[in-house]
Amino acid sequence: MAHVYQNYLGGEWIAAASGRTFEDVNPADRGDVLGGFPRSDATDVDRAVQAAQEGFARWRRVPAPRRAEVVLRAGQILRQRKEELGRLMTREMGKVLAEALGDVQEGIDTAEYMAGEGRRLFGVHAPCELPQKFGVAIRVPVGVVAAITPWNFPLAIPTWKILPALVCGNAVVFKPAEDTPLLATRLVEILAEAGLPGGVLNMVQGFGEEAGSALVRHPGVNLVSFTGSTEVGRRVATVCAQEGKKVSLEMGGKNAIVVMDDAQLDLAVDGAVWGGFGTSGQRCTAASRVIVHEAVAGAFTDRFVERVRRLRLGPGLEPTTDVGPVINARQLERIHQYTEVGRREGARVLTGGEPATEGALARGFFYRPTVFVEVEPKMRIAREEIFGPSVAVLRARSLEDAIEIANATPYGLSSAIYTRDIDRAFRAIEALATGITYVNASTIGAEVQFPFGGVRQTGNGHREGGWTALDIMTEWKTVYIDYSGRLQRAQIDV
Repeated sequence: MAHVYQNYLGGEWIAAASGRTFEDVNPADRGDVLGGFPRSDATDVDRAVQAAQEGFARWRRVPAPRRAEVVLRAGQILRQRKEELGRLMTREMGKVLAEALGDVQEGIDTAEYMAGEGRRLFGVHAPCELPQKFGVAIRVPVGVVAAITPWNFPLAIPTWKILPALVCGNAVVFKPAEDTPLLATRLVEILAEAGLPGGVLNMVQGFGEEAGSALVRHPGVNLVSFTGSTEVGRRVATVCAQEGKKVSLEMGGKNAIVVMDDAQLDLAVDGAVWGGFGTSGQRCTAASRVIVHEAVAGAFTDRFVERVRRLRLGPGLEPTTDVGPVINARQLERIHQYTEVGRREGARVLTGGEPATEGALARGFFYRPTVFVEVEPKMRIAREEIFGPSVAVLRARSLEDAIEIANATPYGLSSAIYTRDIDRAFRAIEALATGITYVNASTIGAEVQFPFGGVRQTGNGHREGGWTALDIMTEWKTVYIDYSGRLQRAQIDV
């Protein structure tokens, strides 16, 4: 029988109040159960928020450099256990081992970067208009942060939210995705081992409709930091608006690589394969569209399809595997439904387009890497996020036409252009309506010291990563100190 794990509340490991559990299954082998986890509900969430409120009252008084030392120690433990955590991630989430190790490395990088903020957390000083008066704006913690994270980066994305929240002096209630609860448990264990006091970080496992919804609505939560689908993000935003809570949303993407007629085609093919099929296409930054200048569309497509056909499906721990499984049966079905939508709309499948069920692949959730051609910008497969190993190739007449096609979706997270013309590169940087743009590189591969996020329906304007993560995790407080010894009235004529 698989081990049954627990929630983490007030520094203690506790079962769900209802006693209910759910199973964590390896997506490459559905018979491999990693454990049972508490199916939390509003009762468990309430206990977690109360513990966080008590933890916040103590933690906010700890000097920021001391808070950062805990985060740095956690990063050191992550580094020591990188291989172990990477292998566990591949088993739990399915991505190939090299990518899983990269996910862990991003958590290490975030810990090291955010630890440095413990000695910065810069405010702003500006001169005052009155004599013998001093003014400064400082950062203060928000309070209790609800961190709701997805399954596709089960360690990196939680660190993006939890670590800056802790350095800034907040307490956290962490609700990880139900598909990757074990990596979340390991992260919480590491932070506790690093010396984080009980109550400062609390974790409730379970499903979004039960634990997640209760957490978003809880009156003791001051900020909701959510990464997930646009559909769910809209509901989170509505609740937070009604409750008057701060909210940070990182949602969907329909990212495009633009390949111009002067591009280095082999490099562009490398970028399209990596962007489209890395993590089995299950990244919000995945390159699910490739927009190719008509002068090189035939040559590019031939090379691209030939490369995609050589990609090898399999469990991510096998060194010969290029593309692992998708996360679960529901997602496998969704991807195939979009394939059928594309066919009905008139697009043509050059390779893939079906689940892979031969041999050992039948035990998991595998979908063949898929390439569509004869795709028009208004087709659903060119506008809607599929979140799987599926890439649509579109043709463009010019740079301006390519940019118009790239911007013709509700999303705006990541974009890329392949060109050897610096003028074209800068015109694309200026015109592509996304939060991230790459030149001669794919749409994936963000670094932790820079802002991460998008525009339009990709998010609500906040950014994770870098110094910008502090802006959502803190409030600004302006302080005036008058040492004149008399009443002075700003803006009042004497």
